[in-house]
Amino acid sequence: MADRGVDMLALPKEVKDQLAELDLELSEGDITQKGYEKKRTKLLLPFFIHTPVEAPPPAYDAQAPGPSNASGSTHANAHTQAPPPSSSSRYRDRRSRRPHRSGGTRDDRYRSDIHTEAVQAALAKHKEEKMALPMPTKRRSTYVQSPINNCTPPDSSSSSEDEGALLRQSSVGAGLGAPAPSSLLQPPSLQSPDSWINRSVQGSSTSSSASSASSTLSHGESKPQPQPSQTQTQAQPQYKPQYQPQYQPQYQPQYQPQYQSQLQPQSQPQHPAIADMLAQARIGLSENSGPPPDVLAAAPQARGSSQVDRPNNPPVVRGMSRGQSRSSMMETADGVPVNSRVSTKIQQLLNTLKRPKRPPLSEFFVDDQEEIVEVPQPDPNTPRPEGRQIIPVKGEPLGVVSNWPPALQAALARWGATQGKSPALTALDITGKSLYTLTYGKLWSRSVKLAYTLLNKLGPKNEQVLKPGDRVALVYPNSDPGMFWVAFYGCLLAEVIPVPIEVPLSRKDAGSSQVGFLLGSCGVTLALTSEICLKGLPKTPTGEILQFKGWPQLKWVVTDSKYLTKPGKDWQPHIPTANTDPAYIEYKASKEGTVMGVAVSKVAMLTHCQALTQACNYCEGETLVNVLDFKKDMGLWHGVLTSVMNRIHTISVPYAVMKACPLSWVQRVHIHKARVALVKCRDLHWAMMAHREQRDTSLASLRMLIVADGANPWSVSSCDAFLNVFQIHGLKPEVICPCATSPEAMTVAIRRPGVPGTPLPARAILSMGGLSHGVIRVNTEDKNSALTVQDVGHVMPGALMCIVKPEGPPQLCKTDEIGEIVVNSRAGGNMYYGLPGVTKNTFEVIPVNALGAPIGEIPFVRSGLLGFVGPGSLIFVVGKNEGLLMVSGRRHNADDLVATALAVEPVKTVYRGRIAVFSVTVFYDERIVVVAEQRPDASEEDSFQWMSRVLQAIDSIHQVGLYCLALVPANTLPKTHLGGIHIFETKQHFLDGNLHPCNILMCPHTCVTNLPKPRQKQPVGVGPASIMVGNLVAGKRIAQAAGRDLGMIEDQDLIRKLRMWPTMMHQFLSEALQWRAQTDPDHCLYVLLNAKGVAVSTATCVQLHKRAEKIAAALTEKGSINTGDNVVLLYPPGIDLIASFYGCLYAGCVPVTVRPPHPQNLAATLPTVRMIIDVSKAACILTTQNLMRILRSKEAAATLNIKTWPTIIDTDDLPRHRPPTIYKPPTAEMIAYLDFSVSTTGMLTGVKISHSAVSALCRSIKLQCELYSSRQIAICLDPYCGLGFVLWCLASVYSGHQSILIPPMELESCLPLWLSTLSQYRIRDTFCSYSVMELCTKGIGTQTEILKARGLNLSCVRSCVVIAEERPRLALTMSFSKLFKDLGLSPRAVSTAFGSRVNLAICMQGTTGPDPSTVYVDMKSLRHDRVRLVERGAPQSLPLMESGKILPGVRVIIVNPETRGPLGDSHLGEIWINSPHSASGYYTIYGEESLQADHFNTKLSFGDPTTLWARTGYLGFVKRTELLDAAGHRHDALFVVGSLDETLELRGLRYHPIDIETSVSRAHRSIAESAVFTWTNLLVVVAELCGSEQDALDLVPLVTNVVLEEHHLIVGVVVIVDPGVIPINSRGEKQRMHLRDSFLADQLDPIYVAYNM
Repeated sequence: MADRGVDMLALPKEVKDQLAELDLELSEGDITQKGYEKKRTKLLLPFFIHTPVEAPPPAYDAQAPGPSNASGSTHANAHTQAPPPSSSSRYRDRRSRRPHRSGGTRDDRYRSDIHTEAVQAALAKHKEEKMALPMPTKRRSTYVQSPINNCTPPDSSSSSEDEGALLRQSSVGAGLGAPAPSSLLQPPSLQSPDSWINRSVQGSSTSSSASSASSTLSHGESKPQPQPSQTQTQAQPQYKPQYQPQYQPQYQPQYQPQYQSQLQPQSQPQHPAIADMLAQARIGLSENSGPPPDVLAAAPQARGSSQVDRPNNPPVVRGMSRGQSRSSMMETADGVPVNSRVSTKIQQLLNTLKRPKRPPLSEFFVDDQEEIVEVPQPDPNTPRPEGRQIIPVKGEPLGVVSNWPPALQAALARWGATQGKSPALTALDITGKSLYTLTYGKLWSRSVKLAYTLLNKLGPKNEQVLKPGDRVALVYPNSDPGMFWVAFYGCLLAEVIPVPIEVPLSRKDAGSSQVGFLLGSCGVTLALTSEICLKGLPKTPTGEILQFKGWPQLKWVVTDSKYLTKPGKDWQPHIPTANTDPAYIEYKASKEGTVMGVAVSKVAMLTHCQALTQACNYCEGETLVNVLDFKKDMGLWHGVLTSVMNRIHTISVPYAVMKACPLSWVQRVHIHKARVALVKCRDLHWAMMAHREQRDTSLASLRMLIVADGANPWSVSSCDAFLNVFQIHGLKPEVICPCATSPEAMTVAIRRPGVPGTPLPARAILSMGGLSHGVIRVNTEDKNSALTVQDVGHVMPGALMCIVKPEGPPQLCKTDEIGEIVVNSRAGGNMYYGLPGVTKNTFEVIPVNALGAPIGEIPFVRSGLLGFVGPGSLIFVVGKNEGLLMVSGRRHNADDLVATALAVEPVKTVYRGRIAVFSVTVFYDERIVVVAEQRPDASEEDSFQWMSRVLQAIDSIHQVGLYCLALVPANTLPKTHLGGIHIFETKQHFLDGNLHPCNILMCPHTCVTNLPKPRQKQPVGVGPASIMVGNLVAGKRIAQAAGRDLGMIEDQDLIRKLRMWPTMMHQFLSEALQWRAQTDPDHCLYVLLNAKGVAVSTATCVQLHKRAEKIAAALTEKGSINTGDNVVLLYPPGIDLIASFYGCLYAGCVPVTVRPPHPQNLAATLPTVRMIIDVSKAACILTTQNLMRILRSKEAAATLNIKTWPTIIDTDDLPRHRPPTIYKPPTAEMIAYLDFSVSTTGMLTGVKISHSAVSALCRSIKLQCELYSSRQIAICLDPYCGLGFVLWCLASVYSGHQSILIPPMELESCLPLWLSTLSQYRIRDTFCSYSVMELCTKGIGTQTEILKARGLNLSCVRSCVVIAEERPRLALTMSFSKLFKDLGLSPRAVSTAFGSRVNLAICMQGTTGPDPSTVYVDMKSLRHDRVRLVERGAPQSLPLMESGKILPGVRVIIVNPETRGPLGDSHLGEIWINSPHSASGYYTIYGEESLQADHFNTKLSFGDPTTLWARTGYLGFVKRTELLDAAGHRHDALFVVGSLDETLELRGLRYHPIDIETSVSRAHRSIAESAVFTWTNLLVVVAELCGSEQDALDLVPLVTNVVLEEHHLIVGVVVIVDPGVIPINSRGEKQRMHLRDSFLADQLDPIYVAYNM
């Protein structure tokens, strides 16, 4: 910076002033950082001292923070970008040369700017201890900030009404320099590896792969690092996988991240420490295990073409044991490049989270029925109040002055008559010059005219529209005080009640509907305004005034003089003596955002004016400068009411003038020799920042400078700094008079003007720790966490005050306890108008003593101010109720947190005065959120650095963790009318996901300390026998169920057929086709439809048989195939696929159906095809001509070696002759076909299906669905694996029914295709997948009226079965049923089927039997592997639907997966199957006998030890229902909960991803889809954003909140991606492991990645 080597103390006065002016411009956003530095350098250039160049000291040797002068600090920060020594630091230097003024001795802690140094000291301490935060990753296109000249700079000059923000200097003391914003500013070798902030910021840009990966690494660092080795040893698990896949194709991801850091040259070396750590943590992978190829081919069909060009990661070949495969996939970086930036960032996040939380959790608990939120144990060292009970404090008696008027209107009448020429009000124009002066005579005459007009001239003749006591809204802009004065006094004279409100600017004003609530509760129907204001109000196209949101219908009346009627000589306004009727209503916004009206009676208004006159010693004819809002609070009480009572001349300085010329009020004091000025800290700050040497400016005339927000604890610094600057202009220390006010109690206390020469009042230096516990402790040790508070003077004359506890009954506090100030006085508010219930709790409080007995009968009013009574009955205020944040039983003040945040170098990053602090309730406690407006020129690094430093500062000084810190673009936070931030609206935007931050940092790990204790799994020490006995004692039946018998149920028709074809029941499908070709050759088995619904291909029994024969001949001739060889069928969904299947059976081969590669996405989909071909050792490939070309194309050659394909036979060109013989297998146990599928965990699994299993399965489906040759069914499924393949290729040939085939991909070009087919063919039974159902629901769910008009009718559908291998998606099936109910779809029609890898079909609803039942289970119990049934609507309840009826021939039992013993009814366990159609085993290249036996032929440990069972790998339970089945027995329902492989083990509990995803998808309207997975014990949530990218960061807190609230889990990483990124297979299931691998390999191109701290 330019001030390196400049002696700042020796600069001439005018240069210092120009520098101060520059500082002000920068802090208000009127100049960019670059422009600021340029001008500053230019100013300082002549004073530059040339010193010999020395090597700069390293960053971490900077001098110890603390009080330091600017010159001492320039050396320490010689090589970092020191912040400009702001005006306050120079004032401090100047003050240090000036002798102490007569305030007695002041120790260092009395200095008001000490807090800034405290913050810097706290940050310096953190540098030693903390680790680096991983910086969020952001897509470059998101939030490109517009160039600064296109941005309207925000009202940074503005500030909130209770402005804690401006009360400290930004970047006080150049000694506290920030680290450089980029690593280019300092040599790489100087970066400290332990520096928490420097490291997190310097090396990382928003989304660079290179720099983000090294954001925690020091570049080229030579310093030894002992720490990582320790972490490495912890990170290495001690086991190795038992199985290594021998097949590893040489496939490397082609994708390279394209984004690079802007700030960091790519040539910088990356430090390998964390990459090494990750590499070591990869568990025993074989040396040649490169990542296998991708498996995701179905994605484009399922989710639209947006997915086509997105590479995905491959599956793992099935071969690991179930228990172990999960862990090794979760804990190794399998298939992920170790130097991936994401892995590095996650490692960084984990390292950060290794810090112990506060308070420590007791580690484990015995598994109890109810989870209990962890309640932190009370700390025995917590300070407690020790003083005696407080005695109410009495103000001096209110004196009686003989000439005080009987009512305020009487005072105006008196001055109007006797002192008509005397000036009452001077208004200023926008430049700060006098616009007009209203005399007391004019004020009186105009008010009388208005009163007369209101009472007599508003309605038709002789009809009075307004009656005395009616409420009237006053709508006047701040720039027009004269019109407001006339309107206010006109209403008082007419005895109607004025309700001053702000001018509405638009329909979307912040808090507009709450103002409507105020007008409604006050019964306002009429609004007074000026002509200019009325013209400026928003209008409808017809020219009428807009109906504002939530407002009652208003009649608008213009009060300009020309529209008023002069009353006759005989008319005089009625001025009664002040009584208890309401005089006016002042609006007040509560903490919850509700706007209420505080009614002030006529007597209270008068008494308050008298009390203020006595306390402030007002004299007739004085001049007062008012900078405050004249519609409410101090601006109204002093500037409009008390001033008229005392014939004071008020100069009103509106907000707009202050923005244009911050010094205008000081100039007005000087010009008018004003005796009193009424200001806020903000005005002191602005005047000080804009101060120039003006010889003619004098503040000597001031006897009182009333600081309206002096009750804010941070006002002390503004008062001190202002005094330091203006003391030389005649400002006397004793004239500064802070005061405390509230709308309810009005003026609570005010410091009386002091006598010159007397010592100033002492200040309280309080411990912030004590304050947070509500007790007063003088801070003696740690000055970093001290709060210096100035008094607000004594109680008002005639008032009685005491301090009561803010929560619960109003019990009197002890003398050393902080409480709420309550006041009894005639001069205070009377009620919330129209709200009697709330009024009682605030305006009629009777304090009680420690025993709960009332201390008297007089009611007190709650002021909403928190404070205590100090020595000499001085009142001290430390905060407000509305700014109180109660976190874990401790109190924190929002203003204090704002002050701390602003002490962290705000100039570069955020706007002063544009910071909101509030708390939100998440998971049974308040969580603190800080939102600030970011400057347009602030870089990502600057912002992230500022955020991380704010976190540390608040953590260190206030001992409280922040939950969320968000930065929003300039000028986007909702504003109050005076430019401050509307806190409640900001909070509402945050909770609704409408804040649109450009940077966000969530810290749930740090501040959520009340999570339930982790669960420790009890060792399985219970033997089988005791479980058996336990079940018997509890009277539980064993949880088992069975479908009806497969062999017994038979109909006469079939028996007749059996005579003709006796082998039909137990033999081969190839024989069934031959038999059908002979007996019923022209019966049409298959009809294939295209996107237009036209039948493009059909197959009768004989056509299918003949085509199969030709394919068999081609196989033997062209393929030289031997019996038993595997043949891959590579076809699009259609009849060719079916014919080829039977051709293989005829030739004695084993068919393997494989989904063809996607021609637009070969790189991602072809390796999967290759993998299945290699794993299945296929001898040849049957395919079409088109696909053959693709397999041999150049594009395919770019992905893999096309010369190694097995023989490819094109079935479009077949031989004419038949094969000599048709193969018949010697035994039905031989393999009929192989079924390959990719599981949702990314496992590629092939299972062997025998001929007997095929027959049994087809027969089972035939019986369940009552399929005969006269039936027609419609199938909209992918025909490549599982039950989809069985229904598409096998069932029709076995049962003889006609199948209408609809390829799911055709639905993309014609969404109603499937439904219109059902209607056109009058289909009774149809089968589809979840992805088809979702397409219809989302795509045409809203078009039912159009479809109905086209004649679409679904009343024919008897059963619509969703084929799936997962828990039924109840929400989707129900919404489908409801949406298409209008088209005649029966609500009973939709049901689900369930199959698994070991058994393709376990349940299917079928045509008979009871409807599927639904139960509600407790989610908390599910996490503990228990089932607890609850009622519908119970909290934490999860609806589960039965997965359809169990198929004939299938037996199901629920087994404990660890003990392998059967469980009781309604107990959660693994579903085991015994069935003739189970698969024979896994097909792997080498025999995995142990796995085979374990999954396909396993036995119970007790009960029935002889039966062989197959393990499905799914958790579920059986429940006996009250429903009866066809045979009259009670129905046993099977409920599937989820796959064991997919469950997430977190905090010792078991979570099902779908449950978390359901919550996430509900969190925000812009979340289209979500998926979760874990990575090294961190929960990662990926959410697809369907809204604009502007919403992306809104999702981060909402997702974190909902998962914490509903699942008691802290999300580690939130990834926001484009729609269609989450891979989905053909069954509509999410491929979470692919997603995980793609994320870790940096292939998702996310919009935003947030790493929660």
